[in-house]
Amino acid sequence: MLDILHSLRWQDIFDILIVAFIIYRIMLLIRGTRAVQMLVGIFVLITVYFAARELEFLTLYWLLGSFLSSIFLIIIIIFQRDIRRVLTQVGQTPFAKPYEDMVQALVEIVKSAQYMAHHKIGGLLVIERETGLQDFIESGINLDAKVSKQLIISIFHTTSPLHDGAVVIRNDRVRSAGCILPLTKNPYISKQLGTRHRAAIGLSEETDAVIIVISEETQKISLVQHGAMTTDLDENALRSRLDAIFVPKEHTSPILWKNWLNKS
Repeated sequence: MLDILHSLRWQDIFDILIVAFIIYRIMLLIRGTRAVQMLVGIFVLITVYFAARELEFLTLYWLLGSFLSSIFLIIIIIFQRDIRRVLTQVGQTPFAKPYEDMVQALVEIVKSAQYMAHHKIGGLLVIERETGLQDFIESGINLDAKVSKQLIISIFHTTSPLHDGAVVIRNDRVRSAGCILPLTKNPYISKQLGTRHRAAIGLSEETDAVIIVISEETQKISLVQHGAMTTDLDENALRSRLDAIFVPKEHTSPILWKNWLNKS
């Protein structure tokens, strides 16, 4: 053991730390998505493969060996959406915006979500983070307007031609409305969830966006991120979740939120 420690170079330690960081980031990216179940399935197959070899189950060993010989190609095919999501996040950093502008936008989002839930108006709000959403922005109608409660409510009003699509928000501006989002293909999603919820989960599986869903049937507000959905959020809970995601603690205070709320 001591010989191994003495033979370690600083390059080896740095190499191990880089690999550990990469594994950690991959675990964060796939947490709460269908990739977890698939990885478990692949691990089970590998375990059975080695067990078949030791027990001399020749047919099973040959079949699994043929399958696992193409495992890297299979992983690329199965996880193509997750791999694309990882690659799109590499090297992307959002342009810095004044934190007060971001807080104001979040306040308007929370107020609009609460109003729509109370008045049984369905909505789908997408807030961009590091992963660019330009493809989805271009699928809708370009607006590039400042985020406001009135604008969001008018977009999702049942008389609006854009109410069935999603609104994409970048920084403190509504970039596009009526956007089309990919539906999740996760077979474990509850069949009771509607198209809006499935679209929110589908986008969150491909990007790091934060999606807010307002259900006109249940009057509940849900927040979706990384393939996981938190439901039945009230105003304070939604505000706290958005605050924790978008505004660093050193720039956040109840007074700042209160000031913006009082302006409305």
